[in-house]
Amino acid sequence: MSAASRGLISRLRRLFIAPKELSLTTTTIHFKTFSSESAALDDKPEIEAMRLRVIEAKPRVMTSNSRRTGALAMKCGMSALWDKWGARIPITVLWLDDNIVTQVKTVEKEGIFSLQVGCGQRKAKHLTKPEVGHFRAQGVPLKRKLKEFRVTEDALLPVGTPIGVRHFVPGQYVDVTGITKGKGFQGGMKRHGFAGMPASHGASLSHRSIGSTGQRDAPGKVFKGKKMPGRMGGKQQTVKNVWVYKICPTRNLMWVKGQVPGAEGNFVFVKDAVYKKPEISQLPFPTYFAVKDEDAEELEPLVADLGGVDPFMAAD
Repeated sequence: MSAASRGLISRLRRLFIAPKELSLTTTTIHFKTFSSESAALDDKPEIEAMRLRVIEAKPRVMTSNSRRTGALAMKCGMSALWDKWGARIPITVLWLDDNIVTQVKTVEKEGIFSLQVGCGQRKAKHLTKPEVGHFRAQGVPLKRKLKEFRVTEDALLPVGTPIGVRHFVPGQYVDVTGITKGKGFQGGMKRHGFAGMPASHGASLSHRSIGSTGQRDAPGKVFKGKKMPGRMGGKQQTVKNVWVYKICPTRNLMWVKGQVPGAEGNFVFVKDAVYKKPEISQLPFPTYFAVKDEDAEELEPLVADLGGVDPFMAAD
């Protein structure tokens, strides 16, 4: 009989030994068992409340730490307006096209508090199957553009809540994010504002050159990040502290002062300014809810308060 077979037989004998024979040689070890279910009985109401979170579409009280959701807008173009004092204001017109909440993310499921907002309309044949399935699972119409905004817990809104232009208040500051116009491959003078080489003596066919890019001695190389010719534009850019001059609830239009990134027809993301925070008491929180008998067709445009003193006549 081989050694392997003898070892197998000895192990089988140990398995079928009578309990009486083992009682003299074995010792009993007691383990204290802990049940996760029994330990969590005290916290069960809190866990059930977190799982069954109810988000209601109603006004709430905004605090200094609250963060509202943003909105998606389409850049319609630029113009100019004259205020009541006769000052010319460069204006960019933004259109908030049918913004609604398409998904709600909570800490219990996704680990964060955020709202996904959809803008515009789209046909099913122009969307992928996962996108169509996402909209149908949430029970919302098909949207053209989506954007997720981080919010605080008190600023959550249920799926399907509309976000109109009255989400913002004339006179407040907002941050606008968009994709800048693509300029293609450009030289240093246009891309970085270089002055160029001398235009007369001693500069033959190098008037728009950027000049030297390195050094004569060690290390004798071009450092990373050197401003040189290259592809210009086509990147995400955020313009901070854009002043909201006027809003039109009837057409969901918003007039902001100055320029915003992107070409006409591009989508931009608008949210409350981070540095120049608006007054908490002026903002509708978590968003503006229309009054029961309110008719949007009869609402007048709202203009920012410019004060009662003419800035051109004020004494220095």
